[in-house]
Amino acid sequence: MASAADVRQQPPEASLASLAQEAGRALQAARWRLATAESCTGGWIAKCLTDIAGSSSWFERGYVTYSDAAKVQALGVGSATLRAHGAVSAETACEMAAGALVQSGADIAVSVTGIAGPDGGSIAKPVGLVWFGLARRGVSAVSEQHRFGGDRAAVRGAAVERALTLIIEAARAAPVGR
Repeated sequence: MASAADVRQQPPEASLASLAQEAGRALQAARWRLATAESCTGGWIAKCLTDIAGSSSWFERGYVTYSDAAKVQALGVGSATLRAHGAVSAETACEMAAGALVQSGADIAVSVTGIAGPDGGSIAKPVGLVWFGLARRGVSAVSEQHRFGGDRAAVRGAAVERALTLIIEAARAAPVGR
């Protein structure tokens, strides 16, 4: 029998749209422009954000870097990082976010890299493992890891939901009067 985590359903589009609107308001209040660097979410975060009218005032650009070569070429992720830690790692997530920040000129960048399944996982890196990176101007990139249950759509949807939440949290923590 499947556990509750295994049967997680994809977040409803309305929930993601609401989070994206909240992220937009928070970015606008912080006076920040955002870049996204996505692997397993395939541009879904950028899509949610750019569905909002007026997003051009706070959304700079998005990178979909699904392959290792794309991560290296578009974001400057180190080949040595990928060899040593793999595409799904804290190190790669941080380098993706930092690279998106540098390449775009944005104020903040979020990255996502993971294993959405249904295959591709291992004991060390199971299906559902997702790493997030967050980089801001003048601050070292940070990462966090989550393990989401469910099918491919559920893992990807949960990753989009968490990335939007990270953006909101970071923008709300921005110094007043920035």
